[in-house]
Amino acid sequence: MRKLTTIAVFEHQRLYVGEGGFKQQHLNALLKLNDYHEGNYFEPIARGIKFNQYVGVIQVGGLIIEINPKADKGDTDYKWKGVLLQMLKACGKIKPQSAGSAHVKKQNLNLLEVYFELYLAEVNNLIRKGLVKKYRKQTSNTKALKGKLEFAGHLQKNSIHKERFYTNHQVYDIDHILHQVLFKALGVVAQFTYGSALQDTCKRVLLSFPLVSQQNITKTQISSIKLNRKTEGYAYALELARLIILNYSPDITSGKEKMLSLLFDMNQLWEVYVLKQLQKACEGTDILVSGQESKYFWGPNTLRPDIVLRKGTETYIIDTKWKRPKNNNASVSDLRQMYTYCRFWDAKKAVLLYPGDCEGNTFKPYQTDDYSNDGNNLQTIAHECKMGFVSVLDTENNFKAHIGKDIIRLLDF
Repeated sequence: MRKLTTIAVFEHQRLYVGEGGFKQQHLNALLKLNDYHEGNYFEPIARGIKFNQYVGVIQVGGLIIEINPKADKGDTDYKWKGVLLQMLKACGKIKPQSAGSAHVKKQNLNLLEVYFELYLAEVNNLIRKGLVKKYRKQTSNTKALKGKLEFAGHLQKNSIHKERFYTNHQVYDIDHILHQVLFKALGVVAQFTYGSALQDTCKRVLLSFPLVSQQNITKTQISSIKLNRKTEGYAYALELARLIILNYSPDITSGKEKMLSLLFDMNQLWEVYVLKQLQKACEGTDILVSGQESKYFWGPNTLRPDIVLRKGTETYIIDTKWKRPKNNNASVSDLRQMYTYCRFWDAKKAVLLYPGDCEGNTFKPYQTDDYSNDGNNLQTIAHECKMGFVSVLDTENNFKAHIGKDIIRLLDF
């Protein structure tokens, strides 16, 4: 069984050549990957890289790099290590039954292997239920005249075999885009599970999967797939296949080592997580929660706060920040941004929401006089802002499944 080397790091950490099996060819491959993604994943440094806010896992040949989330760069412990899978589960990016910490700990799987195992289970389930057949066009020699006769091809191919017909006709089988996408992803999984605990499972699924045409699957092809009542059961398997295929980089290699990366922006993940937690906490109440509302403020430019809450006639703004403020003080640019949101949404209060344990300050009004035109009267509006902190971990460093009520309390409803 092939031995895989694993390096565990945190976001914003530095990794140098020579550390934990990280070699120059791995660095070259990562720099090419970073260029392909417009420099978002890492910052190049002398003989190494500095990770940004992207977390997840990268496999280059026999090396696995796990990038774990950590809200505070100053933390020296590993309390954030188990957070990522749980946040992915809460945001709907992993099925709940597959992301339990006991499940991951028992099988010692990294994030890529978790997705691989999920994918193999989904495909195996589809095979067991019976793969869907669809009509498609096919041009080939047949012994009976059916469909449209292709005269040029018929004359070229059947000058001797008069009993055959070269036709373009319809066939009803399983060789269509859905299964071609699934088969392509299975091929990628087979490459990266070779020598691992999932190798036998992958082999069994591949043997059970029928032979279909091998296609060069593109993002456009995957995006164009439309599911119907008959094929809606393919939705989750296709989503996993999309992640696997589009994050596979066969052209970004170091020697013969192929690369597969599965990375998530923690800023976006934290925003989605908070939004979903608030929506759950406010179900059945008079509080309305919406995300990514947009308003024009200059030409084609728009303002887009992360979360807007409404209770009666009052509006509240939340802007999520996956970081810890320096010296527990909000930056001037963040405060100006919140003030602008308050003006455009007529919001009474705004909160800059950070992860972690820290006492948030009280609401403080902006030192300006703002007015709104209410009929013929001008009314003074006091826009207030505060820094708020909410921990995704409890006192024993276990993941807190429900933090929506904690966030609501920060708003002083």
